[in-house]
Amino acid sequence: MELRQVRYFVMVAQELHFGRAAERLHIVQSAVSQQVRRLERELKAELFDRSARQVRLTPLGERFLPEARALLAAEERARAVVADLAATRAGVLRVGTSTGMGVHLDRMLEALAQLAPGTGVELVAAPAPERLEQVAAGTLDAAFVRGDADDGGPAQARTPRGDSREALGFVPLWQDPLVAAVPARHALAASPGTIALADLAQVPLILTERRTNRPLVDLVLAACHDAGFTPVPGHRPGTLDNTLAAIGACGPADALWTVVYASHAERLSTPRVAYLPFRNPGMELTTYLAVHRTDPPPASGWGYPQPGVELLLRACAAATDLDR
Repeated sequence: MELRQVRYFVMVAQELHFGRAAERLHIVQSAVSQQVRRLERELKAELFDRSARQVRLTPLGERFLPEARALLAAEERARAVVADLAATRAGVLRVGTSTGMGVHLDRMLEALAQLAPGTGVELVAAPAPERLEQVAAGTLDAAFVRGDADDGGPAQARTPRGDSREALGFVPLWQDPLVAAVPARHALAASPGTIALADLAQVPLILTERRTNRPLVDLVLAACHDAGFTPVPGHRPGTLDNTLAAIGACGPADALWTVVYASHAERLSTPRVAYLPFRNPGMELTTYLAVHRTDPPPASGWGYPQPGVELLLRACAAATDLDR
């Protein structure tokens, strides 16, 4: 039984005329007659009495009519539910976020609210590989990730389930400079301006594990190597809060240091820790917006099946303009 057949039956039952039913359905009469006959064969029952000049419902047709109408009403309810869900989904962007976005995230959300006041944003925190998997699977509309500006995309693009680069596109947004977090009582904290990485050569470094943030670890270790030293490893890294607490508790003789994104450092209330910019070039990572390759940036000419992704990119561009 097809819903189309049920719909044709109900229309003929209302009109009691195949020709008028066909006109209301905007199809030819033969198609209506054919589909109703198929329905009758399916039900193994005559639904209309066609022996008289006027079409009439048979007793079985009269019993079937309210059930047919209930079927069509159920179809409408099902369609309405899906439409409501689609409308709700279209009005909410699910975006994976990266640690330490700081003012960038605030400015992006503010710009998005101005561009599309009716669009909601659900921020999803997850490790970078999981964020990329979710974008590739369509459960996230987009995700912020960081990587090396020279490699054409984040190093986290290889997810635990395989290489997701074929499914993803990476739109560069802005640069995230790094700063050194040192004890406020350390001599370097009193120095004005920037510091050199070599000034920290003898200070143990607390750095996250490479599997947790490969671009950051690779950048810092390579920069230290270029500065002429291999950093002294500090104690095992924990949460950023615990690491900063440990650094703040150090004295000048037992100092530790780590790196923090400058945009995040602006938000951290840690008076016992000083945040010092580097004078070494290249101490920054590019933030990208990972999108599904069906949602590329306008310059690519591929177009946008999801308008929300384009809105998000426009909001990111507006946030970047505020930084200049």
